[in-house]
Amino acid sequence: MTGRMKKNTTPAAPPQGAEPETQDTQRSLRTLGGRLKGTGRPARTEQGGSTRAQAMFQGRLHGALAHRLGVDILNGVYASGDVLPNEIASSSSLDISRSAYREAIRILAAKGMVESRPKTGTRVTERARWNLLDPEVLGWMFETEPSETFIKALFELRLITEPAAAELAAQRRTDADVETMREALVIMKRETLTTEAGRRADLEFHHTLIHATGNEALASLSSSIEAAVSWTTRYKARRDGLARDPIPDHERVFEAIARGDAGAARWCMESLVRMAHEDTMRIISSGAAGLPA
Repeated sequence: MTGRMKKNTTPAAPPQGAEPETQDTQRSLRTLGGRLKGTGRPARTEQGGSTRAQAMFQGRLHGALAHRLGVDILNGVYASGDVLPNEIASSSSLDISRSAYREAIRILAAKGMVESRPKTGTRVTERARWNLLDPEVLGWMFETEPSETFIKALFELRLITEPAAAELAAQRRTDADVETMREALVIMKRETLTTEAGRRADLEFHHTLIHATGNEALASLSSSIEAAVSWTTRYKARRDGLARDPIPDHERVFEAIARGDAGAARWCMESLVRMAHEDTMRIISSGAAGLPA
């Protein structure tokens, strides 16, 4: 997708005499339209399509538009305080329904990335308001090149939550939890974390561990923690194919939880996260990390 987007030609100059703000809006819409076309999604269904088919299409379209705008905001195409193209201009220029555009804006507003006000339009909010732990936003973040500071912050989040979760899991896990984690480890060892199957098993391992704590408040954070695990793992695997095998680290965590050793479970999980962070920083410093395909 990224490769096709870069092939877009420079938009034609706006008509002479247009106001600067109007010119900016026109350029923004042409650029956004080109990017949406780069996704391979058609602009609008043919006339006469079924209501259900049209509804399904609009659902895909507003999701694609929210995704494109979200990535552009994270990538600095739209800076905090910038006004996004308005609903009428966008629906006309992008050949989408106004309802699809409104729904895309609602998605971004729910993630704290934009706010709409009468007469002033829809503006990009300051970064401090963005829900960066939203799993979808994390995915968008890693479609750009996330900063070293942000990656460090994710690992700090993991260090705060996962060792404590492992300690609680060792005290409260059920036999079913142990068996699920054991099965996940078998798949991880067989498939490795360089494959989708291996990474899904890794997520199952961490998901089960968090829910084994029996802590409802902690479990409510599981989707964000799992997204952080997923994207930091993918980030490491982009170029070096995971030079250091992290499976033994997971095995040590599992063994401590299985035997009910809370202190060892905490220590082993802290070691796992710290070593993963060191691996990632080594890749960044060597310039080996690239953008996802």
